[in-house]
Amino acid sequence: MILALLLAGSEPPWNCADPQAQQEMNWCAAKEFEAADAELNAQWKLTAAAMKERDGDIDRTYDKRSGYFETLLAAQRAWLSYRGQHCASEGYLFRGGSMEALLVGTCKTKLTRERTQQLRFLIEQ
Repeated sequence: MILALLLAGSEPPWNCADPQAQQEMNWCAAKEFEAADAELNAQWKLTAAAMKERDGDIDRTYDKRSGYFETLLAAQRAWLSYRGQHCASEGYLFRGGSMEALLVGTCKTKLTRERTQQLRFLIEQ
């Protein structure tokens, strides 16, 4: 039934405020990560734009270092790799089991929310 709902574009009738079954917990964790990732992407756009603007203020006659945006982009790429690998390692506690997806999803949500705050902080300074 759940697969049929998903294939039809409908969401299962689960209560993420109080998930009971493992499949429900995994699905709710994935939805929570989707929301956190959307917030991160929105903040990324704001922070990236601010860093590009700051790059315009750099006097390149004496400062040849990487700019704000270039440095931010490199850090974000490294962070994305870190998040994926770190959360995979947390999931390995239940490697191959039905709970692995829950651990990975929960980890990715936590780290994504933390990164969103870090990106927000960069432009609040």
